[in-house]
Amino acid sequence: MGRSEFLYKSFLSRLKYEPTPCQDSLLSKVADFVSDDDDIMIINGYAGTGKTTAISAVISVMKEYQTKCVLLAPTGRAAKVLSSYAGQPAYTIHKHIYRQKSVGGDGFGQFSLVPNKDKDTLFIVDEVSLIGIDPGQQQSTTMFGTGNLLEDLISFVRNGTDCKLILIGDSAQLPPIGLDASPALSRDYMAMMGGTVFAELKTVVRQQKESGILYNATMVRQLQTELDYGPGVMDICDLGLETRQFDDLERVSGGELIEKITDAYSLYGEDETVILCRSNKRAIKYNLGVRSTVQFKEERLVRDDKLMIVKNCYQFVEDIKDMDYIANGDIAKLQKISRFEERYGLHFAEARLSFPDYDDQEITAKVILDTLESESASLTYEQSNMLYQGVNEDYSHITTKKKRYEAVREDKYFNALQLKYANAITCHKSQGGQWKCVFIDNPFWQEELTVDDLKWLYTALTRATEKVYLVNFKDELFAE
Repeated sequence: MGRSEFLYKSFLSRLKYEPTPCQDSLLSKVADFVSDDDDIMIINGYAGTGKTTAISAVISVMKEYQTKCVLLAPTGRAAKVLSSYAGQPAYTIHKHIYRQKSVGGDGFGQFSLVPNKDKDTLFIVDEVSLIGIDPGQQQSTTMFGTGNLLEDLISFVRNGTDCKLILIGDSAQLPPIGLDASPALSRDYMAMMGGTVFAELKTVVRQQKESGILYNATMVRQLQTELDYGPGVMDICDLGLETRQFDDLERVSGGELIEKITDAYSLYGEDETVILCRSNKRAIKYNLGVRSTVQFKEERLVRDDKLMIVKNCYQFVEDIKDMDYIANGDIAKLQKISRFEERYGLHFAEARLSFPDYDDQEITAKVILDTLESESASLTYEQSNMLYQGVNEDYSHITTKKKRYEAVREDKYFNALQLKYANAITCHKSQGGQWKCVFIDNPFWQEELTVDDLKWLYTALTRATEKVYLVNFKDELFAE
């Protein structure tokens, strides 16, 4: 018996049920892949197809036979989900492949690609639909490697000795902002990398009649395919969402929303319940409403408030293990807030925050309060410029332009964390995360739906593991 066949049978033995034909084919391809010369494998697995189970089996077997597995994901939330089902630690891609250099001559923080010292190691990366390739990152205030995360990841793996890379994702989800499709799951894009094999999981493992979430997600995903190869748009009345025969999918009107959210918080917990919206404007309305009518919070910020960081920050993390920087989209819980002050036309405070996706480790940091209720994703250009100019003026005594610039970049006010309430977030911000209960806000669609609309709905539906509430969705969206 050859190595490939031996591994394939070992993978199958780890499954607790008869595999679907898709799963069987996948495990056979993985066995061939780790035994052959190709070094990149792309696994496109849709919701409910048993992707988690299959990959867990692979990791378990490879570890048993002394092959080192390194687990990575684009975000802290996604890394935590991967770690929970794989049974070993998982890290963010940025944390593993980059290290911060000293501040450069331009005053910007620089993160360079580190050498890969691993040998005969299998790198497994989940939620790769989130990975972008935007070289424009080179113009940002902090730059990682070349600015192309996907190509940096591949270069890092190939710089090791006999290392291999498995990329796992779901092409039916929303692509990175600004792109029509996820490059890491694109056959055309990844074929250019060479040494690449592809596999797909599309057969739903669980009986669709048992899960309304899966039934509707699968139906939405199939409609995506039809639009991709057809007219590109569809009539809103042809969507045909089905809730009547399912217990895990429920329509909710505005009049009963408060009661349903209150019940969800009691049943699932506030940390396992989220409201997903199409825009920051809608998320703000929900957050303010939930705080006042469900949580009965009168002050602007109180202990245990769930908050989201909305701009990358590279300070304040010296004491946090496995956290190289605080990322846009990271969730934090407020432990204490004090020392409120107004400077540079903005409102600041000092906060102690814990990070649930990083074992509740804590930091103390300056925070900006103006973003909490702002419709913009973070500080506006005008506000950011005002902050920079104000801090720069504080260092006017430094005569050397370069040194003054560096001082500004290290300033605690300039680096203050920008926060938003996180009971309700945009669907884009939810990617890579899972919650037991998800409320999906009415997306205000008109007469026609596009592939992007369907990807949005599919992504929102598949964030939930137990219950979905569809809030104020039009009657036309449902099956008759």
